[in-house]
Amino acid sequence: MEQSRSRQQVKAIMRLRELVISGNFKPGERISELAMVDLLGISRTPVRLALGQLAYEGLLKPLSRGGFVVSDFSVDDIFDAIEIRGTLEGTAARMAAERLTDKNEIEPLRAIYEEIEEAVRYLGDEDEVFGQYVELNEQFHDELLKLAKCPMLERSLSQITALPFASPNAFVEVQVERERKFDILRNAQYQHAVLIEAIEARDGGRAFAMGQEHARLAAANLRSAMKQEDLFEKIPGAQLVRRD
Repeated sequence: MEQSRSRQQVKAIMRLRELVISGNFKPGERISELAMVDLLGISRTPVRLALGQLAYEGLLKPLSRGGFVVSDFSVDDIFDAIEIRGTLEGTAARMAAERLTDKNEIEPLRAIYEEIEEAVRYLGDEDEVFGQYVELNEQFHDELLKLAKCPMLERSLSQITALPFASPNAFVEVQVERERKFDILRNAQYQHAVLIEAIEARDGGRAFAMGQEHARLAAANLRSAMKQEDLFEKIPGAQLVRRD
């Protein structure tokens, strides 16, 4: 019974998050528990927990009289979220360097790097390349966080990256449209290599600096996307962003 309830909760969170991020609800629109039960076809308890989770993530705001409204964000909020992620990931890289006890610990991270290297080197089917990159890049960042050996940091990062425009892969679709798209991925991959070198050398300062710089690639991509409306609309959660 508990396992079934947990599956229903995960299902409710994923479906509700997708609806919010994809713009099915407008910023400021009221979201009620009963309406979501009917819409999702899931019982009240998982839906109630899902609403609370999205409020924790910042996608919804709780109302004092009950219920929730869909959050809205400014462009500055996006840049701030990216900067915070960079600081947290830089901290993860520094901790990984300082807490490395055996160089074999870094081998899973290196293996993911080599898989990305192979994908980026292949310039055939663009959809396939970027699909592989998204999956492997997420694995790389997850493995980096494991090396930090810090549950507190994991919780902090999971909250900030729950915002759709703050995740490591948030701007990959935007990059697809850019003229030098593969150069961007190669640059990111170069930074992955530097991160591995710094961690292996137990150079916490260098690892921290590169972790921050790596996240700032997303900020550069955002600045480019803001110049073209069709690209900006490809950013996950763009419908929640005020451009005033």
